[in-house]
Amino acid sequence: MTITADRDLELLRHTIELAQTSRARGDHPFGALLADEDGNILLEAMNTCGTKGDRTGHAERNLMTEASMKYDADFLAKCTMYTSAEPCAMCTGSVYWTGVGRIVHGMSEKALKDLIGPDPENLTMDLPCRDVVAAGQRKVEVVGPLLEEESATVHEGFWVSS
Repeated sequence: MTITADRDLELLRHTIELAQTSRARGDHPFGALLADEDGNILLEAMNTCGTKGDRTGHAERNLMTEASMKYDADFLAKCTMYTSAEPCAMCTGSVYWTGVGRIVHGMSEKALKDLIGPDPENLTMDLPCRDVVAAGQRKVEVVGPLLEEESATVHEGFWVSS
């Protein structure tokens, strides 16, 4: 069985819910999850920049750290990381090095940058994750942006500069 477009949207909406939970607990509003090739959720992660004080505590990097310690690369190559917003260069690098074969994301990095402006808490790059993985030797499929308006709502009123 392979993941359907409807399941992609369902799982992406779940990451938006995770982002809302992340925001509610005092972290930046980002969420991510890892699903196997059948669309079963294996792991979930949220941003931990606020609660742990780790500026690298992005949801996607947190997720990839856990995934790389729990699963082997052959298994992860068949998995998908879903994330409420396009992963930054650091997080995309963690997906690449962990060996996950597919990324599905909500709002684009450019849309996020346009939305929040030069907020010192998140000096967003306009560097598409497609460009980051294209520079590598491992194939990583990228799907997105999807549900941009839905994924943007969790950011409304959060950032100082927005």
